[in-house]
Amino acid sequence: MSEFATHEVFNQPQPLVDVNLFETNRALQDALRFNAPQLDPAPLRALGALAGSAEMQTHARLANVHTPELRTHDRFGHRIDEVEFHPSYHALMSAAVAAGLHGAPWGASSADAHILRAAGFMLFTELEPSILCPISMTYAVTPALRGNGAIYRDWGPLLTSRSYDPQLKPWRAKAGVTMGMGMTEKQGGSDVRSNTTRAVADGSDGWGRRFRVTGHKWFFSAPMCDAFLVLANTEAGLSCLFLPRVLPDGSRNALRIQRLKDKLGNKANASSEVEFEQATAWLVGEEGRGVPMILQMGTMTRLDCALGTSGLMRQALSLALHHTQQRVAFGKRLIEQPLMRNVLADLALESEAATALALRLARGYDRRDDPHEAAIARLLTPISKFWICKRGSAFGQEAMECLGGNGYVEENGEGVMARIYREMPVNSIWEGAGNIMALDLLRALRGGDAAAALAHELAPARGVHPALDHVIATLPMRIELLATEVEARRLAQEVALAVQAALLAQTAPPAVVDAFCASRLGGDWGQAFGTLSARADFEALLQRALPQ
Repeated sequence: MSEFATHEVFNQPQPLVDVNLFETNRALQDALRFNAPQLDPAPLRALGALAGSAEMQTHARLANVHTPELRTHDRFGHRIDEVEFHPSYHALMSAAVAAGLHGAPWGASSADAHILRAAGFMLFTELEPSILCPISMTYAVTPALRGNGAIYRDWGPLLTSRSYDPQLKPWRAKAGVTMGMGMTEKQGGSDVRSNTTRAVADGSDGWGRRFRVTGHKWFFSAPMCDAFLVLANTEAGLSCLFLPRVLPDGSRNALRIQRLKDKLGNKANASSEVEFEQATAWLVGEEGRGVPMILQMGTMTRLDCALGTSGLMRQALSLALHHTQQRVAFGKRLIEQPLMRNVLADLALESEAATALALRLARGYDRRDDPHEAAIARLLTPISKFWICKRGSAFGQEAMECLGGNGYVEENGEGVMARIYREMPVNSIWEGAGNIMALDLLRALRGGDAAAALAHELAPARGVHPALDHVIATLPMRIELLATEVEARRLAQEVALAVQAALLAQTAPPAVVDAFCASRLGGDWGQAFGTLSARADFEALLQRALPQ
């Protein structure tokens, strides 16, 4: 061996590739059997194999290494306002669209279409989460677009098409389309009522009332989508408008991309700042009623935030388990070390509880005609978005620590754990940060049926664990005491934990239920992951969570 050659490399884990992400996720399978017992899992099994493949993981790495680039002008000086992506981005988008994650439920007759799509969204998040931004927005805006019947007749079939077409061209020439949203401005953020963008009436045509829009959007994600629903002030107040990138005559709309955001994570997705220079748009819904329209869309994207973080948790847990199964330290595999077993088991509990809560929420979207399901969806949307997403960053950090320095290293995009850690905060911030969710919970509780719906939801879990029984018995009083702005976050946490425990009591093995209830509800837990009681069945918890 040359004196300059490195030593033999050993005690390093093999990559976690070519694994079926669905078949190895027992928590997801059990949650699906509980929420949709008639669901055919074949599409999820196929997607799980694709998302876990080495080929698609390579696309995920390349899409994050070769990030989007803005082209404001072509080489001749013409304004084009285009974002250029690496081919791997388009490969990922094609796969997500082919799986129907962008709009399949809106064109499906199945009673479980939203749950099927939710589980697929979680599986794809394990592969690459940031390209799911335009996928999620397309899913969210489709029902809102029905507020303009003429546009929906033209665009609706394309929004549910499973063909991905990234080219900017008129809708008639497209095999499929994606849509985005433009709501927030520099001065307002979540306070969209402070928006200054103006829309002036400009006649009408086959798509209804037409406007000219002048103003800006501070966060305009996925600017290469085919169209957007935007908020602008008309004479009647803040209104929702349909603004396409390419107009029906084939000309480019006056949407100017000023720059792309340099974000902490979410690198493969292009988020931008834009200005409108008399851009053409059409009214969607009732003029002056733009805020109710965006609340409808926000509800759908908040579901995806909970689903996405749950998927990231599962991916981070899988990587931690895979690493510790192979890595040896102090004479044992890491997964055999008592403290590491506690950490991994605790992470497994958190991941399974997030999965159970997110899929329960998705079930509500499939059964909106059921009064109980509608009330639960209204209640659990802000709770799930708040609690699951809030737990994500701490979860990602702890999972990264299981890999040690290897987890912290990017190394040309191959450091998946570092990518997960950078991605975790976005779902907590996007579509309303923690305080917005806590306030939305208070609004949901003011509805007369919310408390009764919650009691009905928890009732089947009575008698499973003493700590859960105590929480169920005292929760109505706790809700009454904590239903104030200053304590709304605490209330969201308590309701989330109660619902998670009740769901696990109906879907998970006794070892999971006992450990979760004792730690999260019974107080037999510390303030960090890895502080479960020695009485927990660590072997059962770890075996259930293994990714292979």
